Amino acid sequence: MILPEERVILIAGHYGSGKTNIAVNLAVAYASEGIKTAICDLDIVNPYYRTKDSADLLASCGVQMISSPFANSNVDLPALPQEIYALTGRRDIKAIFDIGGDDRGALALGRYAPSIREENDYLMACVVNFYRPLTRDAEAALRVMREIECAGGIAFTHLINNSNLGADSGWDTLRDSMEEYTRLIRLSGLPSLMICAEKAVAGAYPGEDVFPLTLQKRPFEA
Repeated sequence: MILPEERVILIAGHYGSGKTNIAVNLAVAYASEGIKTAICDLDIVNPYYRTKDSADLLASCGVQMISSPFANSNVDLPALPQEIYALTGRRDIKAIFDIGGDDRGALALGRYAPSIREENDYLMACVVNFYRPLTRDAEAALRVMREIECAGGIAFTHLINNSNLGADSGWDTLRDSMEEYTRLIRLSGLPSLMICAEKAVAGAYPGEDVFPLTLQKRPFEA
């Protein structure tokens, strides 16, 4: 897969879509190409898994991580570090933003949307998992997309299919999601940025260029 050239990569999706895993894997991929990279955790609501859980991996790859001081605590406050404002103005670094999993979570993006739109060197991708309860079909996924767009102040430009059933996923899991994904492309009018799957599944999936994911875990799961 050819990595996107835009300087700012915004990754959003509903809870359990796998957006954070994708954001982390993208950051590592850019860094492995020698590109100066930072990843920003804008997930201010209580997520399944957050960027800070991969702090050691990101540091070892030379990726700068910016997250709320309340990440991985029992405090859920929309407190975000000032470094993010500086990052949106820097043109010498690839910036990947992990955006909250619903319209409330996407509100944090609204603080930075004007400068991102002004620079106009970004893409915003919606990650979809058609095996999650609130995004079972293209229509439901489109409703979630519109909610996030309204709250965040930036329209989606691309789609990402990350449909999976966790450890029970196989290449047929991904295959069976493609009909709804194609319908979402048609309904939204947006192009597909990538199709993602865990490395073993990606290697077995025929006929598609699938972005292979190394699944991240919380520290207590390691």
